[in-house]
Formats: sequence, C-alpha cells, structure tokens
Amino acid sequence: MSLVIVGTVAFDAIETPFGKTDKILGGAATFISMAAAKLYDQVKVISVIGGDFPDEYITLLNDQGVQTEGIKKIPEGKTFFWSGKYHIDMNTRDTLITELNVLADFDPQVPASYNDCTYLMLGNLTPSIQKKVINQLPVRPKLIVMDTMNFWMNTAMDDLKDVLTMVDVLTINDEEARQLSNEYSLVKAARKILSMGPKFLIIKKGDHGALLFHEDKVFFAPAMPLEEVFDPTGAGDTFAGGFIGFLAKTDDISFDNMKRAIIFGSAMASFAVEKFGTEALQELKNGTLYNRVQQFLSLVKFDIILSE
Repeated sequence: MSLVIVGTVAFDAIETPFGKTDKILGGAATFISMAAAKLYDQVKVISVIGGDFPDEYITLLNDQGVQTEGIKKIPEGKTFFWSGKYHIDMNTRDTLITELNVLADFDPQVPASYNDCTYLMLGNLTPSIQKKVINQLPVRPKLIVMDTMNFWMNTAMDDLKDVLTMVDVLTINDEEARQLSNEYSLVKAARKILSMGPKFLIIKKGDHGALLFHEDKVFFAPAMPLEEVFDPTGAGDTFAGGFIGFLAKTDDISFDNMKRAIIFGSAMASFAVEKFGTEALQELKNGTLYNRVQQFLSLVKFDIILSE
C-alpha cells in the first residue's frame, strides 16, 4: 500500500519583502512528498528533471523518506524553473520567469513498483497528464486527490472536466472555485463543482484557512496566525501533502477523518512558510508538528452555555 504523488520537482527563485534566494529546490511534488513523508512511510514520486538537477537533491528526498524511482532524468535537458516576487501582503505575487524545459514534453510512466498505489495525489499539471497516470494504474486507488489551477480552466477546460469525473477530491483556491463554477458564493460554487464528479472539494483561502465540502456537509479550518511569513510558495502543496499523508497513515477516508486531515495539512503548511523553500519541512519533527496541531485545536475550541 503506497501513496503516489505526481507533479513537478523543480528549481525556484523567490523574492519576498523579507529576502530573496537564487535557485533552490522547489516544485509541487517536492513539497507534497516531503510533507506526506512526515506522516506516512510509503511515499513515491513521479516527475521529470534535467541533467542540471543535483544528485544531492535526490539524496535529500530519499533521506526525507521519499522514494524517487519514478523521477525520470533527461541528461541533455534542463529542469523546470519558476521565479516569482511577492508583494508586501504575501498573498499576491508576480511571476518573473517560467521555463518549462523538460516539463514541456513530460510523459509520465508509472514504475511497476508503484502499482501498489492505494492513495494517488495528482499535483497541478496538464489534465491530460493527470488522466494518463490514472489510466496506467492496474487497480484504481482507494482515493484520488487532484489539484488544478485557473490556467487549465482557460486552456484545457474540456480535458479538466474529463479528469474531474475520475477523481475523489479536488483542491483549488477560492478564485479558481469561482471561475470553474461561474458562481461567486463559495457554497453555490461547491455544489456545482461537486456535481462535476468529485465527492469532496477543498477550497483553500490562503491565510484565511480552508473549506471542506461533501454532499451537504461543510467544515472550516482556520489558518494559524503567524508572527513571520518568509515564503508562501509551497504552502498549498505542503497543505495537500499533510492532508493526503494523514489519510494514508490512518487509512480512513470518511468525512470526519478528512476534517482531521485538513487540520494536519494546515499545521504542516504553517511551518513551510516560516522559511524559504523546503528548509522548514526538512527540519520538521513529528513532536513539533503535533504540538502545532494542538495549537490549531485551541483556535476553535470553546465552551458556551445558551439560555433562552
């Protein structure tokens, strides 16, 4: 039984009001897998890298508990690279550089050793690539979680809607939910998106928390108020990794357990933003994570006596 993650393993260069970096380790699959591996010990990645990708980064992933047989190296190619600059509110950013490089021709192949996939996390990639991975698995996973973005809604809507019929959980932000549904109310948006195929919908609201929808049920999780936020680049992917890592660890995909998974994902993401890149995740220990989960619980726990 394993958790398979499909997405980018990449280079990022980041500038925020609090500092800047040269090329560092990034990519959706990197953040998702590192976060998930804090909770579950059978995390496997499918991605593509170029000949410029340092072996030490692969070693780092392995040391973090991530299996990398599914990462294909193109010796003559260059690794996907993204550079961005964040504004003072840290919720808006400008993309400075996007170089697809080897990702432009990414043709994912699922290794035979990944065929025991019970949980599948499809990172933000072309919908046709997400579909190809699903179709390669000999047995449908117990749970398929999918991330997407507004770019695919603008350029590949038909393919996106096709993949939505094949997954169990969709994770998007509030702006993307409104675009996908053509509804401003997130409750109405969720109802419409759930009718497209997914059984569960997670709408991320950045530093305002996250919403989980299933049938007529709604759950809200707050974001941790932090004194310092240095780099929000991997927050959403770290959230996804904590979420699916907890589900794989507990092997329980009920709505109530997904509520717990949302809290673990939110707690994990709150660490990721405190340092640049994956540095905070590399250093994170389980005891520290569980302490923060308790802090999350204290944010929303209260007693009340109601009287007429």
